[in-house]
Parts: sequence; structure tokens; C-alpha cells
Amino acid sequence: MAELEGMRPGRILDVGCGEGADALWLAAHGWDVTALDVSQVALTRASERADDLGLQVHWLHAGLVEAELAPGSFDVVSAQYPALLRTDDAAAERALLDAVAPNGVLLVVHHSLPSVEQAAAHGFHPQDYVSPADVAARLDGSWIVEVDEIRPRHVSSGAGAHHTEDVVLRARRLP
Repeated sequence: MAELEGMRPGRILDVGCGEGADALWLAAHGWDVTALDVSQVALTRASERADDLGLQVHWLHAGLVEAELAPGSFDVVSAQYPALLRTDDAAAERALLDAVAPNGVLLVVHHSLPSVEQAAAHGFHPQDYVSPADVAARLDGSWIVEVDEIRPRHVSSGAGAHHTEDVVLRARRLP
């Protein structure tokens, strides 16, 4: 996770951790990891892998909004390619921001949005989901945006290989 290089490990929330690849990497590098996902199957696989590797991770079976995380409880909140539903009250965006401690970092990475036609061909509508731009729009004067850019993505195989760009948002909450 290049965006965390040089940071002293602390408490981190991995939102939408899936089978835990990022959570396990973070734990192996000294982070105190809480990994959250809605899939119990994915969390069970992740937990078994953590046990095999002798790593400690707090696995949380919940959606981000439903988790009711303590405000300001994480030094880093990381959401890598999350599928967060957009709501009229911006519940997911607020939950991401609220979980970050003073002087903490929010990191949101997502694929560049497909066209409406491309998304419809895959059975979804991009406007139904929270994007990094939606999160950035909620940042106020208590945040400093450190990175807000589109980056080339170089993945040659797997489910995400057809994505060629990622949107990266990293913001720091002021102390």
C-alpha cells in the first residue's frame, strides 16, 4: 500500500476487506487492523489465512454504516474499491469521515467510473454507489486533501484486469 509508506503503524480500518489481502499485509507490517465486510464467507476465509500466518486481525461482519464505529477511532480508514450505496443522507460518506481520528488519514481508492452504458451492461448504475468524488465533496475545512488524482492501473490478470485507471483520494483530518 504505497499511500501508507512512511507512516507509523497505528489503528486502521479496512472497509470492504473481502478475503483480507490488504488486512493481512497491514497486520504483517505492524498495523492494528480492524477489517470489515458484509460477507461472512469472505471473513471466514480471511480469518483462516490470518491464523495460518500467525497474524492478529479484528474481523467485523457488518456493513460500514451498520457497524456503528466509535467516532475518531482509527488513525487510517482505508476503503479500497468499496461498494457503498449512495443514500440521501450520505450515510456511508459520513461513516468514513467520522471514523478517522484527529490527524488521521482517509484513503479511498476506486476504479474510474464506467460510462452509464458500460455499467448498465453489467447490471448496475454508477450513480447508485459512493465514489471518491462524493467523499471529497463532504470534506470541510477540518481536512487537508493530500492526493486527489486519477492514476494508471497496471493489472494483467484477474477480475480487475480490464480497469485501466484508479481514482485515489487521500485526506488528513486536522488535529
